[in-house]
Amino acid sequence: MSAGILTGSLCGCAVYRKCGWSGCPGDARITAEVRTRLNQYPELEPPNLIYVQTLDRVVYLTGQVNTDTERLLAKSVALEAPEVTRVVNSINLSYQGR
Repeated sequence: MSAGILTGSLCGCAVYRKCGWSGCPGDARITAEVRTRLNQYPELEPPNLIYVQTLDRVVYLTGQVNTDTERLLAKSVALEAPEVTRVVNSINLSYQGR
């Protein structure tokens, strides 16, 4: 599965003021944990593409998957990671999955 840190900007101005551009303590650990958990699900592997970013213990998921079931699975898996307070699921369905 391809997963990476979202390089685009998310609405995190309040988080920047609180933690700086590098994020809050623990955010990188949460992102790594969510990626590890997502990698345990073959149905989320390529051609699906899921990006993970964490800001102040809120996980942001973006990318594309083939089905709504896969989209919901990704959110559920992310919510199970320790210290995650919320998941914002902005994953889109690919053209093939519609």
